[in-house]
Amino acid sequence: MTAVELIESWIVNIEAARVHLAETGQDAPITASRGRFVRTTGSLHLYEFLVPGGVSLPVDLPISLIPVEDTDTTEGIVLRQQDQSILVQLVDHLGSDVPSVTLVPDRAGQVGTAAARLKEILAKPDQYHLGPAERLVALLQMPAVDVASFPASSSVFTTVWSDDLMLRRQKLGALAMDLVRANKRILLLSPDHEDSDELVGMVGRTMKAGGLHPKTWVTRYELPIVPQAGGLDLQELGFEAQMHHFYAKSQGDKASLRQKYDRFRELAPFLAQKEVKQKDLDEVRLLEWRLVTQFRELQVKLAGVDTTLKEFETLPLFQRLAMQTVGKNVDSLKQYRALYQGQLDRLNSEIDVAKGRIQQLVPEAAVPRGQRAEFEELKEQIAKLGGTKKVRELLAAEEDPNRQAFVQNRRLVAATPTRVATDPLFSRVRFDVLMVDDAPKITMPSLLAAAGLVRERIIISGDLRDIIGAGQWAIPQEGARTASDTAPVPLA
Repeated sequence: MTAVELIESWIVNIEAARVHLAETGQDAPITASRGRFVRTTGSLHLYEFLVPGGVSLPVDLPISLIPVEDTDTTEGIVLRQQDQSILVQLVDHLGSDVPSVTLVPDRAGQVGTAAARLKEILAKPDQYHLGPAERLVALLQMPAVDVASFPASSSVFTTVWSDDLMLRRQKLGALAMDLVRANKRILLLSPDHEDSDELVGMVGRTMKAGGLHPKTWVTRYELPIVPQAGGLDLQELGFEAQMHHFYAKSQGDKASLRQKYDRFRELAPFLAQKEVKQKDLDEVRLLEWRLVTQFRELQVKLAGVDTTLKEFETLPLFQRLAMQTVGKNVDSLKQYRALYQGQLDRLNSEIDVAKGRIQQLVPEAAVPRGQRAEFEELKEQIAKLGGTKKVRELLAAEEDPNRQAFVQNRRLVAATPTRVATDPLFSRVRFDVLMVDDAPKITMPSLLAAAGLVRERIIISGDLRDIIGAGQWAIPQEGARTASDTAPVPLA
């Protein structure tokens, strides 16, 4: 059976399960009590509730939650159930204590979403990759006693079988570190959130020992159950916390940019006006300099005429005759003196006007200390961002957290198989390598849905005894499941 045939078989099986869930009413409301707030990470909130005995809610089951005193409904996901206690991840905060709530599970919707993902894999072969999945399908169809004989390692498919859980996870950690160093994008699957927390702690500790900073490369999708694992703070590795921190920093950077842009817009017309005034001041000073130069030249000429008039009678006869020849005599010299004095008076008046204008322009053209340097620095920063038009576009853009772009920037994404099979985000991202911890405990359709997201390699890890013990790898038989007489297929 090929990968396509196996997926088609599971689609029929899951669709029958969805119909069975709808007919048997297994999504009936459940009353939960003693709600307790655990913590908030980013925009998600973790709560613990008590459910009645006999109620079993699978991991990653989507639920609608209705507080008793509130008509508004909030959405959430079940992360864990221990006895009657469940941990639920909610999108709304309900307060520190919640006396009672009504939970409405959506098993049929979850199963229908998983079937839709498998259908999408078959309908869009150019967007999904079934090359490595074919090797996985070959392993899944082998009898349990023969699985150990499957080739342990190749460039496309690798198996890590051991009954020692710590040894398996250490090997996965070492493989993950090598793949990250090789710039490969890894999807790391664990059967549930507790296992995912432990494995992320092991991988992060291995990376840290190898000189890699886990916070830079690893993200734990959904909220971690425990705060620490492997000596690492899992809150820092959580996808929601990382994205919240990133966008909080982005908001801070945007606020800082807006402040700088507003300051730039404030200084630009102010300094432009100062430049106009400075230009006027320079022109008036130049005019003053020309007037003063002419004034000094006329003063020299006037002083020469006065000297000549005083000494005219004592000048030699020959010199006086020479001066008279060119029209210089006592009368003409007096006329020259009156002309020069009139010009001096006029220039002196113009100089006074220029000085008054200069005194007026000096304070108008003065720039407070440091403002010009501040403006030049802001101008340079805005130019580096692409100019004022680009800055306005950046400031006008709405803050829309792009989860897809953010998760694609992480080299290793740890998640549970049901989230990968049903979350719309994972239908848009692709990986180079799929690493599966405790693979025999994960259902076949979830493995197939995850395998379609990888391009190059699949790494399967687990205990061979769990293949029979967990019974998750049973091949569906055509006609063996109907809408009315068969139990629904779990996804994880």
